Amino acid sequence: MARPKRIRKVINPPHFKGYRPLGLPEENNPVILNYEEYESIRLSDFELYGQHEAAQVMEVSRPTYARIYESARRKVAQAFVSGRPIVFEGGKVYFDSEWYSCTGCGCWFNHPSKDQEIKNCPLCGAPDIKQYHEDNDQSAIEDVCVCPKCGKEKKHLPGTPCRKEVCLDCNSFMIRKGGPHHYRNGNKNY
Repeated sequence: MARPKRIRKVINPPHFKGYRPLGLPEENNPVILNYEEYESIRLSDFELYGQHEAAQVMEVSRPTYARIYESARRKVAQAFVSGRPIVFEGGKVYFDSEWYSCTGCGCWFNHPSKDQEIKNCPLCGAPDIKQYHEDNDQSAIEDVCVCPKCGKEKKHLPGTPCRKEVCLDCNSFMIRKGGPHHYRNGNKNY
């Protein structure tokens, strides 16, 4: 029995369906290039990453990346030599996209369509949304519990949820600083 495939991360999927050669009649036998194969060509040949770095970006092993990249190059060569169209589809992938949080209802959501600006929360319709950035100092935010009533902070104890911690000043249950419940309770100044 073969091992199940790991889902491959695609950061920048194509914004078009494929290519077709000029000057040849329509052909119904296109070469199917999976999204992970497209991503491997984009990373190695366009972004000029080495295979090790590209494998880390796609969150696969380096030998797996090498197999994906080799398959993609063979399919592109086959399409060029035989004059067949290339169609992008399928594969075991997930798309990396922009993540947002609503400060009104605490909803976290992603926005896969990069060409459209997001203006409102899809759940409650509130316009007050914040975009998540990887360069945010999440390690400092995730290690602090905060009281939703008085704002007192306490160092988070690993293995104990913040919701089980009690504030020593007002006897309220605490919440994780920066988490969705933190915004839901009206603490917009953190």
